[in-house]
Amino acid sequence: MNPDWTSALDRARAHAPYLARGLEILPDLAALLAEGNSEGALDWARHAGEGAPDVGAALRREKRALALALAIGDLAGAFPLARVTGELSAFADRALDAAIADALRRRVPDCEPGGFIALALGKHGAGELNYSSDIDPILLYDPARLPRRERDDPGEAAQRTARTLVETMTRVTDEGYVLRVDLRLRPASEVSPLAISVDGALTHYESSALTWERAAFIRARACAGDVAAGERFLAAIRPFVWRKSLDFGAISEIGRLTQQIRASTGSAVALGPGFNVKKGRGGIREVEFHAQVHQLIHGGRNPALRLRGTRATLDALAAEGLIPAEDAHVLGQAYDRLRTVEHRLQMVRDQQTHALPVQAEALDNVARLDGLADGAALLAELSAITEEIATRYDALIRANAPAVPGSPVAMPAQGDLRDDLERLGFADPDAVATRIEGWSSGRMRALRSDAARTAFETIRPDLLAALAAAPEPERALGRFEQLLNHLPSAINLFHLLEARPGLLAQLARILSIAPPLADALARRADLLDPLIDASAFELPGPVAVLVDMLSRAEAGDDYEKVLDRIRRKVGEWRFALGVQLIEGRNDPIAIGEALARIAEAALEVLTCESLSQFMHKHGVVAGGELVVLGLGRMGGGVLTHASDLDLIYLFTGDFQRESDGPRPLGATLYFNRLSQRVTAALSVPTAEGTLYEVDTRLRPSGDQGPPAASIESFVRYQHEQAWTWEHMALCRARVLHGSPEARAELERIIGEVLRMPRDAHKLRAEVLEMRARMAQHKQPKGALDVKLLRGGLVDLEFLVHHAQLRHGEGLVPHLGHAITALVAAGLLPPTLEQANAVLSRFLVAARLLAPDCAVPSQAARMALVRACGYGDWPELESALLAAREAVGTAWRETFAETLEIT
Repeated sequence: MNPDWTSALDRARAHAPYLARGLEILPDLAALLAEGNSEGALDWARHAGEGAPDVGAALRREKRALALALAIGDLAGAFPLARVTGELSAFADRALDAAIADALRRRVPDCEPGGFIALALGKHGAGELNYSSDIDPILLYDPARLPRRERDDPGEAAQRTARTLVETMTRVTDEGYVLRVDLRLRPASEVSPLAISVDGALTHYESSALTWERAAFIRARACAGDVAAGERFLAAIRPFVWRKSLDFGAISEIGRLTQQIRASTGSAVALGPGFNVKKGRGGIREVEFHAQVHQLIHGGRNPALRLRGTRATLDALAAEGLIPAEDAHVLGQAYDRLRTVEHRLQMVRDQQTHALPVQAEALDNVARLDGLADGAALLAELSAITEEIATRYDALIRANAPAVPGSPVAMPAQGDLRDDLERLGFADPDAVATRIEGWSSGRMRALRSDAARTAFETIRPDLLAALAAAPEPERALGRFEQLLNHLPSAINLFHLLEARPGLLAQLARILSIAPPLADALARRADLLDPLIDASAFELPGPVAVLVDMLSRAEAGDDYEKVLDRIRRKVGEWRFALGVQLIEGRNDPIAIGEALARIAEAALEVLTCESLSQFMHKHGVVAGGELVVLGLGRMGGGVLTHASDLDLIYLFTGDFQRESDGPRPLGATLYFNRLSQRVTAALSVPTAEGTLYEVDTRLRPSGDQGPPAASIESFVRYQHEQAWTWEHMALCRARVLHGSPEARAELERIIGEVLRMPRDAHKLRAEVLEMRARMAQHKQPKGALDVKLLRGGLVDLEFLVHHAQLRHGEGLVPHLGHAITALVAAGLLPPTLEQANAVLSRFLVAARLLAPDCAVPSQAARMALVRACGYGDWPELESALLAAREAVGTAWRETFAETLEIT
C-alpha cells in the first residue's frame, strides 16, 4: 500500500490541533512531508535543534519536529509502528544522554561525563515509546567516578545532577517540553533519593525487590550516561531478574496486579467511551503481561526468551513451544493495533492519555484521524480485539495461578491431618502426621516463612494423595522430607506443583523407585522444572545440536559460570532421561545413546572453553593440538546414569616446540597441563555439583605417568609394548575431540593396530587369563549385576573383542553394531545380538532402578519390566537368564571353557 501523504496532512489539520500547530510553525518540514520525502523529513527533524541557545531548547525543538514527522508518516502509512516507536525511543536516549552531560558540566565544566547512569525501563527500555509517553528511568551513580567539585559529597552531587537533568527534560516553555520523566520505579521511591548509588541499588535488588520490579527489569537497558557501567550493573542483577528455577509464583503476583489495574479503571472496564486501551480488560498491558509472565517463569532457564520487545517476545515464546503460534500472531496483531489507537489518542493534543474520549464528538474525531468513518466503527473494531486478548489472558491466569491468588490458607487441625492420612491408607497415620506437623514447626528451614507454609498447605492434600498412591509411600515420604531438608526455600517448588499438579504423581514415583534421581532432586529441586514441557520426554538431538545449546554463553559469563551453566543443563538432560526410563517412554538403549551424546557435547564444549582460557596465558603450540579419545562405554556410545568417562588425551605436532603466549610452555608440558584442565572442567565439583567422573587409567603410561601423550609415543607404545587387554580396550575407542585431520589420522592408526597379525593361540590364552584375573578381583555386586555375572556383558565384550582382534573384522566401537557386523561375517552366533540387546537394555535401566544390583522393591521391579518391554518380572528374569546362557554357549564354543551361570 502506497503512503497517502495528502490524506495524512488533511486529517492531521482537521482532527489533531497539536499536529496542525506543528505544521503551521514548521513550514519547511511540512513541505518535505507534502512531497512524501519521509527520510528527508526525519533527517530535518533530527537537526532541528542546531543553533539553539542551550541544551534544553535544542532538545525541545528536535522533539517537536520529530514528533510531527513521525506522526504524519504514521498517518500516511509510510512508517510502521516499530519504526515510529524505535525513533521515539532513540530520541529519548539522545535526550537523556545530552541532559546528563549538560547537568554534570554545569557543575564541573571541563569534566568528561562518567559515573552517572540512566537505565531505561518499560516501553522506553523495549524501544517502544509512544508519542506522549513519559519515560521511567532509574538513575544510578558511582561515587568513585562521578565528576564533582572537590568539596562536593558524591551523593549530593548526584542528586544535583538528577534534579538538573529532570528540569531540562520536563520544563515547559513556549517551545514545549522534551519528555515527561517519572522516577517512581526506582527502589523505595517514596523515601529514596532521585539518584541511587550502584552499590545501594545492587543491595536492594539482591535482597528486597518485589516481583513487579523483576517484570520491570525484563525490558531494562542502559540507555544514557555511562552506558558501559550501566551494562555492568544489569549483568550483576541478572540473577535477580532471570531466576534459575521456574517461578510460577510470578503468575500469582501478575494476577493480583491485573485485578488491581482492572479495578482501578472503574466503569471503563467494559469497552465503550472512556475505555482505557492500556489498562482496560483486553488492553495493551495484558498483552505485555502475557509475554512477561512467560518470561519470568521460563526466561531464567531459556536465554532465547530474554527479549525486550513485546512482539519479539511473543514470537520467541511461540518458537519455543510455550504458547501456540496462533496466539502469538493474534496477540501481536492486536497489540500493534491498540498501540496505533493509543498513538491516535495522543496525537490530538499531545496529552498522555490512554482512554477513549467520553464525548461522542471527540470519539468520532479520533476515529476520523485514524481514517475510520466514526467512533462506532472504532468501538466495534476494539471490541473484537480486546476480547481476543482478554480471553487468552484470563485463560493464562486461570490455568497457572491459585484460584484465589495470595489468599491465606488456614492451617488444618491436627485431627484433620490424621484423618486424611488414615483415609489415604498410610500404615501409621499418627506417626506420619507428627512428622509432617514437625516440618512447619520451625525445624525445617524451607518452611520457616509464612509464605512457604501457606504455599505448602495449598498443595498438601494433593501431595499426600500422590505420595499415598506411590509404589512405596513411606519411602517416597522420607525422600520428600530429605528434599525439603536440602532446600533453603521451597516456595518455588510448591508453586510449581500447584500450577502443574500432574507433576505430583511423577515426583512420587521418582521418590519411590529411583534412588539416584531422588538424590539428584534433593540437591536440586529445580530439576523438576523441565518436566512441565512435553519435549522433556523426547530424546536429545545430535551432538552438534547439543554442543550449540551448551555453547550459548550469556553476557558476562566467566569460566566458573560456564562450568556451572553446563553442569546445570547436563543435569537437567540426564534427569529428564532418567524420568523417561522409569516412565517407560523410550528404549533404554536409545536413552543410553542419548546420555553418551550429552557427555560428548559437554566434553567438546568444556575442552574448547578450557583451551580458550589456557591460550590467554600460554598461547598455542604451532602445528599441535589436543585430541581426546573415548573408550569403554563412552567410546561405545551407550552410557548409563552411573557411567564415568574413560578418556585418553593425545597431542599432535612436534613435542620439542614451545607455545607462543605470555608464559610459554614446552609442547609436552603444555598439553599435559591442558589435559588436566579439561579433566578438572569435567569432574571438579562446583556450586552446581559434579558433572562426570573421569578415568584416564587406560592411557599408555597407566595411572602413574603424565596424563597426555604424543601421537608418536602412542603409536610406538601400541605397536611395541601394549598388552592384549589394551588392544581389547582399543576396540571401543572413538575420537571425541580433534580437528577432522587429527581424527582421521588417529582412526587410521587405531585401525592399523587392531588389524595387526596375531597368534590365535596366544590371543586366546591372554584373553582367558585377563578374564580370569578380572573375575577374581571384581566380583558381581548382586543378583542383578548383568555386567559382572558370568555370561554377562563383560563376557560378551571379551567374546566380541577376541573376534575383532583375531579376524580384524567388525571394528566399530558401538558394541551392538560390532556384534551385528561379526554375525554377518559368520564370526559370532546370531543369538548374541539378542543377548546384547537384553543385557544392555537391562543395565541402563537397572543403574537407576536397582543401583546396588540387588533385587529391588516390587514397584521398582515393575518399572524395570516396563522399561525393558516385558509383561512381568518372571518374564524379564527368564529373558536375562536366556541371554546369559547364549553368551555362555558362545563362550564354550569359542574357548572350550564352560561358564557357571546361575
